[in-house]
Amino acid sequence: MVLIAVDEERGPQVYKTDPAGHYCGYRAVGVGPKQTEANNYMEKKIRKKPQWSYVETVETAIMCLSSVLSADFKSSEIEIGVVTKDNTKFRTLSVEEIDERLAAIAERD
Repeated sequence: MVLIAVDEERGPQVYKTDPAGHYCGYRAVGVGPKQTEANNYMEKKIRKKPQWSYVETVETAIMCLSSVLSADFKSSEIEIGVVTKDNTKFRTLSVEEIDERLAAIAERD
């Protein structure tokens, strides 16, 4: 299970728990069959640039999925959940918002 929230004192927080109940805080974390590949990808990206904007974070998450799964996505094929300092309530991005990020990624490539 992955828990995300914005702490009033510490800012954005990401925790991952395993079935035994152990938990650990992360800057970015993947789960699932290819979690090792996803975690390695994110670790390399975080080392290069430790502070990201909201847009950079969402686009990096999409690029991580695309790279690890070796797939190009349509906006209707993925779901992205976000929590920000400005809006601490969890929400999922709309298809239009995802489409904007996919278009920005495509323009960069």
